[in-house]
Amino acid sequence: MLVTGASGFVGAQIVRQLIRNGHALRLVARPAAAARLASQFPDAEIVSCGDVFAQSPQWWEKACDGVNAIIHAAWYVNPADYLDSEQNATCVSGTFRMAQGAVAADVQHFVGLGTCMEYALPSEQLSIDAPTAPATVYGASKLALFEILDGFFKTTNVRFSWCRLFYLFGEGENPKRLYPYLSRCLAAGEPATLGSGTQLRDYLDVAVGGAAIADIVDTGQVGAINVCSGQPVSIRAFAESIADRYGRRDLLEFGAHQPHPRDPPAVVGVPNFAVRVPKKEARS
Repeated sequence: MLVTGASGFVGAQIVRQLIRNGHALRLVARPAAAARLASQFPDAEIVSCGDVFAQSPQWWEKACDGVNAIIHAAWYVNPADYLDSEQNATCVSGTFRMAQGAVAADVQHFVGLGTCMEYALPSEQLSIDAPTAPATVYGASKLALFEILDGFFKTTNVRFSWCRLFYLFGEGENPKRLYPYLSRCLAAGEPATLGSGTQLRDYLDVAVGGAAIADIVDTGQVGAINVCSGQPVSIRAFAESIADRYGRRDLLEFGAHQPHPRDPPAVVGVPNFAVRVPKKEARS
């Protein structure tokens, strides 16, 4: 099993579940991340490279030698500009070269990570058949990659799964995002300034989401897959649930910020990921 992005927010959870499921792992990462992964996951094979998205199909063919499946969790995720960065296009082209190498190496299953931002928003019922109309470069790039890979893999024997992630939160999350911001403020007894909090979101703990993605290798589910809870929760209610852990709802200051112009009032999915049936034998 080969995994990219294993040191990331979602990738780390995927790797932990794969280990629990009995998979032997090969993790591809930049040198600094590779060193951390070697310490975290001593039983995994670590492949270090300068840039995952700069490698040739031939490099990926060699990296995938003996691998049955790939979970590709790497992407450009700088919170300051990832929504509109030209690096998204680099990720698309680099991933296609990875896919070419995977086919040449006879990989049997390719699992990629998409986003709820591929859909036409807002909506409280985003099934995998919902219309797509991304409003950001990030969403458009993910959707373009899904369509490219879907067409490409149909001409091969590779099974293709595409996991559209909704609002994952939890361990390892970027400190600038909502959950760690709230946790940091509340733990310190400091006010947390927020918008109105009326927007509806589909929140899912990243440990649950990561496990669902890892399990796809065993369930064999293919096609578009919504990794979400299916439960509409307002940002206000989500913030209050975090504040209740500290007994400090009084620290939440709603209405302090105006919503971002591109912030949709509702993003709620319809989950369709299959439940894994445990197997005892080890796989690679």
